[in-house]
Amino acid sequence: MGSLLRLIFGLPGAAIVTVALFLLMSILIKQPPRLNEQEDPLSIDITAQIQDTDLSSANKEFKRPTLDTPPPPPPAVNDPTNRPALDGVRAEIPSLDVNLDIGTGFNPDRDAQPLVRIPPQYPERCQSRADADESVTVEFDVTPEGQTTNIKVVNSSNSCFNRSATRSVERWKYQPKVVDNVVQWRRGVQTVVRFQLAEE
Repeated sequence: MGSLLRLIFGLPGAAIVTVALFLLMSILIKQPPRLNEQEDPLSIDITAQIQDTDLSSANKEFKRPTLDTPPPPPPAVNDPTNRPALDGVRAEIPSLDVNLDIGTGFNPDRDAQPLVRIPPQYPERCQSRADADESVTVEFDVTPEGQTTNIKVVNSSNSCFNRSATRSVERWKYQPKVVDNVVQWRRGVQTVVRFQLAEE
């Protein structure tokens, strides 16, 4: 409503101002120029006149500026009792009656860690009968070389995705399990492979 009122009152006002400016400019253009011929012509003198100055009187008037005197130094304190205390806070170190074995800080033992996980391909044959989000839980073993083997499907929201999930896990690469600095099999690793239909 406010913008409608501004449009109703603003357009006629803008038109009136525009017409008034247009008429004022046309009147100023039609008037003949007024030249005042009675003024004296402008004269420019290029030659400069040099005036001699009396140096003796100039030297007599010169006075050296007086410098401000520096402030006096602060008073010296000779009283030995007027010194800050440098003792600080004194406290005893608490004693702990605990035997702590910190160790070397290096533990070579580790569980199998994933290095490469290739995402599964969404099967085209499953698009017509699948939800937007499907998942397959697989179980597998990791060899001492870091390969996945003995892959089997434990649970699946749609059996159409089982084969694609199994093929994806076959290409995964792991860091093998290490116990006492010896690589070992890691059995019974379970993971969930998710399938999401790309939105167009």
